[in-house]
Amino acid sequence: MTTAREKYSALKARLTPLLGEGEAEGAARILMEDIAGFDWRKLFADGDRTLLDFTLAKLDAAADRIVAGEPVQYAVGRARFCGMDLEVSPAVLIPRPETEGLVDIIVDRLGSRRDLHGLDVCTGSGCIAIALARALPFSSIEACDISDEALAIALINAGKLAQGIELFKADALNLPAPATPTFDFIVSNPPYVLPSEKASMDARVLDHEPALALFVPEDKPLLFYEAIASYARDALRPEGSLFFEINETQGRPMAKMLSDAGFRDVEILKDYTGRDRYAIALR
Repeated sequence: MTTAREKYSALKARLTPLLGEGEAEGAARILMEDIAGFDWRKLFADGDRTLLDFTLAKLDAAADRIVAGEPVQYAVGRARFCGMDLEVSPAVLIPRPETEGLVDIIVDRLGSRRDLHGLDVCTGSGCIAIALARALPFSSIEACDISDEALAIALINAGKLAQGIELFKADALNLPAPATPTFDFIVSNPPYVLPSEKASMDARVLDHEPALALFVPEDKPLLFYEAIASYARDALRPEGSLFFEINETQGRPMAKMLSDAGFRDVEILKDYTGRDRYAIALR
């Protein structure tokens, strides 16, 4: 018979050689909360409760996947983002704190307005669109992705967490120009990792997260941004805003591209680590 506290300690001990103590502790907490229903407070207050064999088997199976190199979020099928629990799979990127920062910027800039119409391009799990639908009063959010598998995950998340999000399949490189300006803002966290950066990336990202959502050609680092900006010139209403998450090495080229494309008040903002991470511009 194994208690919740004992299982947590065993999971942490098993994962520490692979992940390091701090990350192993976090992974063990996620497993205990998402699979066994023991968040940190319950683990402290009620950790002597015996776990069922079925629960122990599920915890061990998820730990096996992590030991094999899979990210913990894929192992449990969920990731946290902006206070939400999102379903994830290897069809979508795992939402990251940098992207939470993008949501925070948009809410800070637009949160006092009502009835906004927005578009999230390359939505993946739907994390940005859903967070904005919940934070922007009476907003109408559309979101698109080229991947059917990603849209299926986004549909599940939107159904659980937000109302009024319209999901559709579209290629960010070939978005059809609208008949009239439609959106108050457009946001995107498109592929932006260069092949030359692979050497510095975690194997768990390279081996498990979708390359389609990560990489751009070495000689075209702004490929998606140029296409989306071109679309945004026609799709944004006057004074409409464009928000991007960007590669930290592309701040200056991004600012020049947006200015050359006719956008104004271009800003490059840093993330919580001090790296260039966000581009903002007005139509």
